[in-house]
Amino acid sequence: MIQKERKNALCRDKTSGWEKLNTEEKEKIFKFSDEYMNFLNQAKTEKEVVQIAKDILQKNDFVDIHEKETLQPGDKVFSINRDRSLYIAVIGEERIENGLKIVAAHGDSPRIDLKQNPLYEEKELALLKTHYYGGIKEYQWPNIPLSIHGRIVKTNGETIDICIGEKAEEPIFTISDLLIHLAEEEQMQRKLKEGVRGEELNVLVGSIPCADATIEERVKENVLKLLYEKYGITEMDFMSAEIELVPAWKARSLGFDESMIAGYAQDDKVCCYTALRGILNVTHPKNTAVCVIIDKEEIGFVGVTGMYSKIFDTFIANLLDKRKQNQPNALEKTFSHSMAISADVESAYNPSFSSNFEPYNTAYLGKGLTVVKYGGGEGKANSSEAPAEVVAELRRIYDEAGVKYQACELGKVDKGGGGTIALTLANRGMDVIDSGVPIMGMHAPYEITSKFDVYQAYKGYEAFYQS
Repeated sequence: MIQKERKNALCRDKTSGWEKLNTEEKEKIFKFSDEYMNFLNQAKTEKEVVQIAKDILQKNDFVDIHEKETLQPGDKVFSINRDRSLYIAVIGEERIENGLKIVAAHGDSPRIDLKQNPLYEEKELALLKTHYYGGIKEYQWPNIPLSIHGRIVKTNGETIDICIGEKAEEPIFTISDLLIHLAEEEQMQRKLKEGVRGEELNVLVGSIPCADATIEERVKENVLKLLYEKYGITEMDFMSAEIELVPAWKARSLGFDESMIAGYAQDDKVCCYTALRGILNVTHPKNTAVCVIIDKEEIGFVGVTGMYSKIFDTFIANLLDKRKQNQPNALEKTFSHSMAISADVESAYNPSFSSNFEPYNTAYLGKGLTVVKYGGGEGKANSSEAPAEVVAELRRIYDEAGVKYQACELGKVDKGGGGTIALTLANRGMDVIDSGVPIMGMHAPYEITSKFDVYQAYKGYEAFYQS
């Protein structure tokens, strides 16, 4: 018995997180997961994530920072950047330049975008030309139900938000693949990567011609007529539009035991939601707690709404201003004393493709929140490697909060790799480490997480804000 206890104390815990839970803890996990799935079903795009998060914040006494002339400890504020990124803060007791506790996630996910001149007709079928966004396997996207989400901005400044295909009574859209009977000679001889090519991801949207037989492209004309009647838009308005196609299906519980979640865009909306829920519980932290929900991570953190943008710096400078603490180099001092979690998902072990994983250093569903010391590709290229001191500090925080976690990295050495917004945070001079939820089938139209891990992320991020 003593020998067993000594072994347990010396070795890392490899057990499933489900094993030691009581009935009350399981009920909390399942309730939280239901709320998360409801969020997933409403927030499929980065703009929807920000809008729903704003509603949640306002219901929990957070106010727009521009409504506050000064800030005091305990104040709860947020700022929205172009409807696509969100910065949230709970003001701490310490001076801001003594450091922030930041949890940063991203609200964008791989998807199918429309080109600027998308609508065309061929052989009396109306289709939309697309350009995929982020890293996808193109062959996974045909023959699934798609919904259209997006925004059209007219030259008079009018903004039209659309969402078609999420309600049962609405039509859906799809990309039609080539039937197996005709695919053998050409398509089936391609490499899997090119089984369906980017330019073949054309979305079927109509087949009824308009009544005027003198018009050359009558099906296209009928689609334009319907769009004008319902939304007041013309073909030229596609030029100033952001239209995204995403899977129309809903997030659901997975498995006989309902222990997992299947849903689109869990990368990285699972970390957005858990980071957001965690900061709602923060009242009077020692250091100012900051939650960031950013855009454009899937294409390299770029642009005015990405994590490279200086808008984040402007938000922190605004906090300093309203605390009357914005002295020379205060922003740089603040970042140099801050600690951040890059809250992003990590690849979970997949038994059907086990040869791609190194089993001692991979994440597993149901074993808790991930702690990722470094990412990148071969030789840790383009990696933000957390110092050992930072890893130890995060372990301490999670241990004291009773959060189950696991150390891991993405796949075998030289197999591939991936990057997160950790780089952009570290470049500002702060300590940063990746910690998120394991996910199976990352970047697929339907991704899988464990309800246990999702709840651990919520607990872990809350504990970090409060530490």
